[in-house]
Amino acid sequence: MSAAASAFTETREFEFADRDFRRVCELIHQRAGIALAPAKRDMVYGRLSRRLRALGLSSFQQYLDLLENQDGEEWQAFTNALTTNLTAFFREPHHFQRLAEELKQQRVRGGTVQLWSCAASTGEEPYSMAITACEAYGSLTPPVQIIATDVDTQVLATASRGVYGLDRIAGLDEQIKKRYFQRGTGPNAGKCRVLPALRKLVQFQQLNLLNSRYDVGGPFHGLFCRNVMIYFDKPTQRDILGRLVTHMDADSLLYTGHSENYLHAADLITPCGRTLYRRTGKVGA
Repeated sequence: MSAAASAFTETREFEFADRDFRRVCELIHQRAGIALAPAKRDMVYGRLSRRLRALGLSSFQQYLDLLENQDGEEWQAFTNALTTNLTAFFREPHHFQRLAEELKQQRVRGGTVQLWSCAASTGEEPYSMAITACEAYGSLTPPVQIIATDVDTQVLATASRGVYGLDRIAGLDEQIKKRYFQRGTGPNAGKCRVLPALRKLVQFQQLNLLNSRYDVGGPFHGLFCRNVMIYFDKPTQRDILGRLVTHMDADSLLYTGHSENYLHAADLITPCGRTLYRRTGKVGA
């Protein structure tokens, strides 16, 4: 180890050796499919140090030994700590424009529409889907059911409350803000809450995309699985896609992130628009 690296290590509260980082990478990959790059080492140290302090432990080796010797709540805390949850209302707006078009066509055909937000994070995505549905049907009670899942229980708790800082909706159209958000007063000043009618359209539940099966129902008219696959390696992505397509029919759309590419899974899904895919052939039928 160089003198500079040694000096940097000494400033840390806890020893965090290469072997510790490798163990963390192996464990989070096994548990949640996340592939951590070497550049994430400082992020891992910062987030897991909080767990060491909370548990009164003095080293990462102690923490990882504890983790591997039990199968309780700490595994969820470990997963929550290492899950990245960057999101925003109407992120990648072209997806919601397409969803609106699809819903308007479905309105003519009739029937209930089922949608799935596969990595719901703190709720901005599924609530954006709910707003899009209300706008498309011209009603606060459209025939739309949205399942919103995530591996991280903490962000799901935030999503289920539907309370956000006003800065989170600052860029939205004023009419959208008036129709779908309630502004807080008194002790809740500076916050807003999504309209109760929106919350009724969304069902939140914990789900790990590494699970061998997804108990979410379907088939879904639209599946939003955006900006989560980038954290998985190609074999894991393919396994997940293999399960997702079993919840799609020939008319279903898979909405994906702008930096995600699925050329390696052409036998499962085929592109049909800007970061949009349909199921290939009779896969999963």
